[in-house]
Amino acid sequence: MGDTLEFNEIYQEVKGSWNDGRLRFSKQNVVYKSSKTGKVDSIPAGELNMAQWRRVCLGHGIKLATGTGHVYKYDGFRDTDFEKISEFFKANYKVELTEKDMCVKGWNWGTAKFSGPLLSFDVNDNTAFEIPLSNVSQCATGKNEVTLEFHQNDDTEVSLMEVRFYVPPSQADERQDPVEAFAQNVLSKADVIQATGDAVCIFKELQCLTPRGRYDIRIYPTFLHLHGKTFDYKIPYTTVLRLFLLPHKDQRQMFFVISLDPPIKQGQTRYHFLILLFSKEEDINLTLNMSEEDVERRFEGKLSKNMSGSLYEMVSRVMKALVNRKITVPGNFQGHSGAQCITCSYKASSGLLYPLERGFIYVHKPPVHLRFEEISCVNFARGTTTTRSFDFEIETKQGNQYTFSSIEREEYGKLFDFVNAKKLNIKNRGFKEGMKGKIDEYSDSDEDQHDAYLERMKAEGKIREEGNDSDESDSGSDESFNPGEEDDDIAEEYDSNASASDSSDEGDKSEDESAKKKKAKKAKVVKEKKEKKPRKEKKQKDTGGPKRPMSAYMLWLNSSRERIKSENPGISITEISKKAGEMWRQLGKDEKEEWDTKAGEAKRQYDKAKKEYKESGGGSSSVSKKESKKSGGKKEEKKRKSAGGDKDRERGGGNESFKSKEFIETSEESSSDSDRKSKSKRKKQESDEEEEEAVSTPASSEEESD
Repeated sequence: MGDTLEFNEIYQEVKGSWNDGRLRFSKQNVVYKSSKTGKVDSIPAGELNMAQWRRVCLGHGIKLATGTGHVYKYDGFRDTDFEKISEFFKANYKVELTEKDMCVKGWNWGTAKFSGPLLSFDVNDNTAFEIPLSNVSQCATGKNEVTLEFHQNDDTEVSLMEVRFYVPPSQADERQDPVEAFAQNVLSKADVIQATGDAVCIFKELQCLTPRGRYDIRIYPTFLHLHGKTFDYKIPYTTVLRLFLLPHKDQRQMFFVISLDPPIKQGQTRYHFLILLFSKEEDINLTLNMSEEDVERRFEGKLSKNMSGSLYEMVSRVMKALVNRKITVPGNFQGHSGAQCITCSYKASSGLLYPLERGFIYVHKPPVHLRFEEISCVNFARGTTTTRSFDFEIETKQGNQYTFSSIEREEYGKLFDFVNAKKLNIKNRGFKEGMKGKIDEYSDSDEDQHDAYLERMKAEGKIREEGNDSDESDSGSDESFNPGEEDDDIAEEYDSNASASDSSDEGDKSEDESAKKKKAKKAKVVKEKKEKKPRKEKKQKDTGGPKRPMSAYMLWLNSSRERIKSENPGISITEISKKAGEMWRQLGKDEKEEWDTKAGEAKRQYDKAKKEYKESGGGSSSVSKKESKKSGGKKEEKKRKSAGGDKDRERGGGNESFKSKEFIETSEESSSDSDRKSKSKRKKQESDEEEEEAVSTPASSEEESD
């Protein structure tokens, strides 16, 4: 047997909802990692003192208990897993995995037992159900009755609101009320926040972005109390998932972010993150409301009774010691401006995106935290409003998509290098409309795939860093953003600047650059234009010729039409053709041969008649007549046009005396151009007429002249 056992899709019940994750048994510990939150439960092997194998709703489950009183339950095992897990426990943990049956009688009368953090309801020594006392939010007592209320979970479709226990009066011990004893046992382990005693320390008037306002933060040993002018929030430290300390882009402020699960609630609003904003220049002298011995014993050197420093440092240091979690800070990422974040927009609100060592976090409205392990792929997309920005899309394994838009183009190279270094899957959808259908089929492309958009953006980013592209970037902002077409143009401009910088003066340089830009733009226009294909002339129909013969199917349809109508009274014309098609397909070869021979005979007769018609000169004369008509019509139309032009000229000549002095002066400059144009028009008309006359003369007349 190996040193470890690993199981996927193992479920843990959290306040009425099943969260899946991975469970690993090793010689040193038992580790469970939730796929939803990323939270890790680690149980040292030496603390395990009980293990039970039980039949549950999701197959089979394991219940583990430790010497410190904690109980862990994991479901989703198969029946065949029992033997190997049992052998592993005996060999490494020295704990026997025992099988325990659950009561399925459905009785509501039994014995309530308090074992650690669980309230177990047993019927005939078999457990009917268990209630984690940490889920209890309130406990109320009445006459012979105890009511338990529970914390609600937004992720569940059905939630348990309350459970009532009837406690019969006891004759044995009259000094203690059994109802009160039951309630005290519940409250000793329940997650009921009671502000007893003094706060460890108080931070006054801190600026809070989510939920918005200024709050006094009172730090208690087991929970955090936010006291504002309108609302109060009590946050147990057990609900804190992660702590983040993030520098603002202006380098003068700091964000302190507290991730919560379950979130705090205000009406229908849920706050999964608590975001505090601090100024770096604000300092504080802090004194803890504890003796030095208690501080040393409780925090083991992490805190001292008297501390001083920046306000954000004091808050983060106290929270880290009480919550006992690490503080996450940005890693080695640096954007184009040198900041550790990227300015962008999410859901029409501007904010900051921080690439971390193991994920991304966006602050602040709404805050979003995405771990790398839950990301399916990322995509760099073209900006919708302007070509000077791009969108960064993140798709999770659950199918959710987050789009961070309006990111500056200069950040592209830095962000792509970061994503590539973290080995995230990059999905390139392409930006040309004609390519959409193809790229959808290969949406999960590999990150090594050549990306023209990437190459161009990285090249532009490097050049802007060197300061060589201040003018050209502004002039090209309104052009299209197709990566394949613009690469060549941009490279030529940069190359021309580099080569001309040493050899020519500034005046020559600007002239050369402007000439080259004009050439490049002209070439681009020519590239986009499509050549118009000449119109095909319609084939003239010869009405006097013989009619074409019918096919075998049409001959059969004409003979069978009346029969189909009689067999299907009231049938429509379209239904007749549909029915006839089905009947024709069902005909045998012998029957179809009969109609094929008839069709062949009709074709031979048509060919014979067509030959006789052509020999008699039927087809050519009609075509020549039509052509002559066309040419004659064109000549008359052109004569009318030329006559109209002469009349206009005469009219113009008659009115020359009435023209003003200003009009004559301005028209003198363009007179030479207009004369040239009129001469070229007349020449063109004469040449067209000569060509049409040559076309309209029949072939027979040319032969006679020869």
